[in-house]
Amino acid sequence: MITDKEFTLRLIRQLTQALEKLILDKPEESLMQKDLDFDSLMKDIFKFDFVTLSSKSKEEIIEIVNERQERDRKDYYEMLGNLFYYNGKVLNKPDFLAKAKTFYELYLQTSGIFALPIINRISEIKNLS
Repeated sequence: MITDKEFTLRLIRQLTQALEKLILDKPEESLMQKDLDFDSLMKDIFKFDFVTLSSKSKEEIIEIVNERQERDRKDYYEMLGNLFYYNGKVLNKPDFLAKAKTFYELYLQTSGIFALPIINRISEIKNLS
């Protein structure tokens, strides 16, 4: 039987993959075509929508992630990095890109993975500021 934590992690990974495809500009793999309701996913994962999440400070969001199990935090950070990166680019919001940079850096620290696409996005964000 699948637990709530496993279900939430599955949703996080699903959203992360969908955002990766949007970031890589593969519209045929968009959230809409995958029948993913972005707001529903956000509410299932965080219990509130992206507008509420984006209004929180980086520190508040990190606190939310720190309430999760340590082994799951890397998944949250990767998803949050993609989430704020994509929305920062689409909506032209430098504050979202700053949050994306923070969450990508935390992802690299917590995962111990050398992820060149993430490193390249961090560099891109630094060059934009």
